[in-house]
Amino acid sequence: MASAVSLTFPDGSKREYPAGTTGREVAESISKSLAKKAVAIALDGELTDLSDPVREGRLEIVTRTDPRALELIRHDAAHVMAEAVQELFPGTQVTIGPVIENGFYYDFARNAPFTPEDLPVIEKKMKEIIARNKPFTKEVWSRDEARRVFAEKGEGYKVELIESIKSDEDLKIYRQGDWFDMCRGPHMASTGQIGTAFKLMKVAGAYWRGDSNNPMLTRIYGTAWADQAELDAYLHMIEEAEKRDHRRLGREMDLFHFQEEGPGVVFWHSKGWRMFQNLLSYMRRRLDREYEEVNAPQILDKSLWETSGHWGWYQENMFAVKSAHAFTHPEDDTADNRIFALKPMNCPGHVQIFKHGLKSYRDLPIRLAEFGNVHRYEPSGALHGLMRVRAFTQDDAHIFCTEEQLEAECLKINDLMMSVYRDFGFEEVVVKLATRPEKRVGTDAMWDHAEDILKKVLEKMAAESGGRIKTGINEGEGTFYGPKFEYTLRDAIGREWQCGTTQVDFNLPERFGAFYISSDSEKKQPVMVHRAICGSLERFLGILIESHAGHMPLWFAPLQVVVATITSEADDYGASVAQKLRDAGLQVDTDFRNEKINYKVREHSLAKVPVILVCGMREAEEQAVNMRRLGSRDQVSMTLDEAISQLVQEATPPDLVRKEAEKAARSA
Repeated sequence: MASAVSLTFPDGSKREYPAGTTGREVAESISKSLAKKAVAIALDGELTDLSDPVREGRLEIVTRTDPRALELIRHDAAHVMAEAVQELFPGTQVTIGPVIENGFYYDFARNAPFTPEDLPVIEKKMKEIIARNKPFTKEVWSRDEARRVFAEKGEGYKVELIESIKSDEDLKIYRQGDWFDMCRGPHMASTGQIGTAFKLMKVAGAYWRGDSNNPMLTRIYGTAWADQAELDAYLHMIEEAEKRDHRRLGREMDLFHFQEEGPGVVFWHSKGWRMFQNLLSYMRRRLDREYEEVNAPQILDKSLWETSGHWGWYQENMFAVKSAHAFTHPEDDTADNRIFALKPMNCPGHVQIFKHGLKSYRDLPIRLAEFGNVHRYEPSGALHGLMRVRAFTQDDAHIFCTEEQLEAECLKINDLMMSVYRDFGFEEVVVKLATRPEKRVGTDAMWDHAEDILKKVLEKMAAESGGRIKTGINEGEGTFYGPKFEYTLRDAIGREWQCGTTQVDFNLPERFGAFYISSDSEKKQPVMVHRAICGSLERFLGILIESHAGHMPLWFAPLQVVVATITSEADDYGASVAQKLRDAGLQVDTDFRNEKINYKVREHSLAKVPVILVCGMREAEEQAVNMRRLGSRDQVSMTLDEAISQLVQEATPPDLVRKEAEKAARSA
């Protein structure tokens, strides 16, 4: 055993410590004040308890203000919640309690499920436990000892967990005062370091180990933060998110609905379908003659999906079909009993289109685009409005190019994506390179080559964006056939949404025998780049609705203007105003009901109509309107011609505004 341990610190300095020195002792050797602030140590990036002996490597002292401490705060809060529950409700069994995004949860077994009314009582008890400031201490028990102790406590679920652990593996037990639980750790030094910036959010049912054949448990969700300001900001974001829920806004704006007979598929109403078509038209214009729009079949024989690899790697997410006759008359030898698959993606069909006819290197790059309707099986519990559906439309494209063209194509795709996101109001974008997953096809050499190219492209993206693009690596998150770029957008209330992707594929062309004739008259395999900007058009619309809180920019709103009259004597004038607006290309509705104008304004504001033009007898005499904008109590009087000119300008999509500006610049 080594008599000394050499540690390297973040500033590059090195020190030696006797073997067995703990992280707390290292912190104390640097500074007494640092030791008081410390909650854990990081050895070569791995968080461990302060009480753990250090080993040779790079050591960092982690304080409570370190972002890495947030996971510890939440982990410790989960343990304190479990202790509080068992103090308040004796006989309750604790099962598992992990940290999750933005918080934590614990699953409990109790005869009477918890209710939301229990949460404030549990919170109060948690604060008492935290105030006791009991130290977290770690013990290592044998498997047999742990089984005996938890069985004596009546913790049957813990005993079951212990049975699933390898027989030669000792178990860690963490205590906080008299209460203890089995846990991998690490934890902070004491319960007092959790602080009081936490809140229990909700209760829910959860099957033991996620299996519907097992007993139903009660899950309590909580959130915890480093300080009250962060907690308040998070709670405000949650409140805003509830107000912006696209499902609620979809009802209020009369855009779409879902029903049991079509789980995971959208019933678009006229306004919603208009918004969908607005997005589709915009995306079609952005192809800007550089892409050829195609359409591949909706169903294809299973054999094609076997060749592509999807049947083996993606089958659980696919829908398979036969003809109804084959199901109802299995004895009929003439029936077509082949199995077909509803396409979950467009790429195999696009390879078939590329293969149809001989291609030369002079033809490349070939860019095929499709707004293809695809179907993917999602568990019913995972379905969530427009965000998670079983049938959706991809703004899909596949670029077939040479290896020499690959870098330039990826950069061109990036420029298009960033322009699209900017048009929809997304200024903050993170691009991450997702590398090879454990489950994949293709050789390591093929993956090395693809990842090396994308790493160079990622560096160029960041350098050329002037700081607008932030980059990172998602280890092991690539698709089974190739690495990819993932584009994550930040919305108006700070939430992140992963939307666009650029995926490099050396595999699919090889599987299907796709080739082009090179300059030396040899057959050569093209590189295939999969590209989606919105990803799912349905999901992107859901994100837009929530980010804009339903208050869509005028150019994108499904209904842009409502003309409302104050009195029935002004109806004829109101009708003529509406017609002139329609003639100018605006989406217009009228409200000539015998209702007070304030009632009409409130109703159309709830439906998120961007502009209401109010007309009375004075406006009729003066050929004017009173303009009220969504979100403003002010009304502006102007002539009808001024209003039309202003609204037409605002209703022009940004890509067409740029095109007109470029045209004017060329002719100047």
